[in-house]
Amino acid sequence: MVTGIGPARRLTAADRLELQQRVRAAARHVDAAAAVGCSAKSVQRLLRKSGGVKARVSLKCALRLSLAEREEILCGLRDGDSCRTIASRLGRAASTVSRDVAANGTRVRYRAWRADDRAAQQRRRPRPSKLLTCARLREAVVHGLEHRWSPQQIVARLVHDFPGDPEMRVSHETIYQALFVQGRGSLRVTLTRYLRTTRTQRRPHGRIPGTIQLADMVLIAERPDEVADRAVPGHWEGDLVLGKRGQSAIATLVERQSRFVMLIRLPHGRLAVHVKSALCTAIRTLPVALRRSLTWDRRPRKWANMCASPSTRACRCTSAIRAVRGNAAPTKTATD
Repeated sequence: MVTGIGPARRLTAADRLELQQRVRAAARHVDAAAAVGCSAKSVQRLLRKSGGVKARVSLKCALRLSLAEREEILCGLRDGDSCRTIASRLGRAASTVSRDVAANGTRVRYRAWRADDRAAQQRRRPRPSKLLTCARLREAVVHGLEHRWSPQQIVARLVHDFPGDPEMRVSHETIYQALFVQGRGSLRVTLTRYLRTTRTQRRPHGRIPGTIQLADMVLIAERPDEVADRAVPGHWEGDLVLGKRGQSAIATLVERQSRFVMLIRLPHGRLAVHVKSALCTAIRTLPVALRRSLTWDRRPRKWANMCASPSTRACRCTSAIRAVRGNAAPTKTATD
């Protein structure tokens, strides 16, 4: 039992605010009372009367419509103004106003307070899973999993079986999260054995399987300005074009300023070593002034193999091979 500490006195508004702030910061009742100069019983009585520590006030993003803006929208709708006129008055996009009006009762039944309450409810996280709140939908998903349908097939089947029922709609990602994500498992974990992969954990999707993270990466934005401006000739972009069924291939080089195209035969194959050899042979036929840089379409495994050989950097005609990411993929900075 907590004993009283400090003299008995009436708490001021500043005292009550400070006590709530200290308790919210995980301070003990005794410590909070000692800092303010009251008893721990006073802290308990304060929290009992106020219903506990007030919840933190969530800060609304400036991109979201405020209640005052929604009141202005309501006044504009009553005056017969269009959504575009109201949006220009608020300094908002017309689509922002029209979406808010359409989602909250259209022009006739739109109410500012109702729209603001609905937006606040939708901002709350974490939101309950639809599979947790809708029993019919959950049973349909379980039925599909027991028949060894993939989540994508289950989603398509729901659309086919319930064409006019929006309640029976779910994303395949929701099904995966219900199976794998801890804390959101509205489906039995044992149902994972019905998945075709039979995995009990999801495979990360941050990187394509089998790709290689290239070392010494240089962003394409770091190329000289003359490359982006196409002001100086000698900067090339390359790609590998495959024929039907991958049975043939050619390498292409396009000069960025003049759009001059070189088609390079690959008679010995399309492996990295073959492409590198063909590029060196072709570019050696060009004047030195036209060998400034090469931006190659990024194929991580192939380009990593091309960069792996120590002799690659000595191939001065193809510039220094420094693989980089970018729109047109790896960029090589020129060597002297």
